[in-house]
Amino acid sequence: MADHATTGPVELGADMDYAEHEKTYRGFTMLAKYGSLVCAATLIAMAFGFFVGGFFSATILFILIVAIGSYLTRDLPTHIH
Repeated sequence: MADHATTGPVELGADMDYAEHEKTYRGFTMLAKYGSLVCAATLIAMAFGFFVGGFFSATILFILIVAIGSYLTRDLPTHIH
């Protein structure tokens, strides 16, 4: 059987769309960063609401954690050079 696969380097194939790759990577890292923040804030607010009691105070705490966390992580790099 004949093998028709290319044996050269990958760079000889189709041109890569590096701008689109960077855009997708930045979107993924931003989703991971803020998704982790929301998950952590949810868990903390749920624990606070369970032990202290009160849905309203847990909701306020969740909003505060997300706001402060977003402010503190706004300048973190979303890509590696």
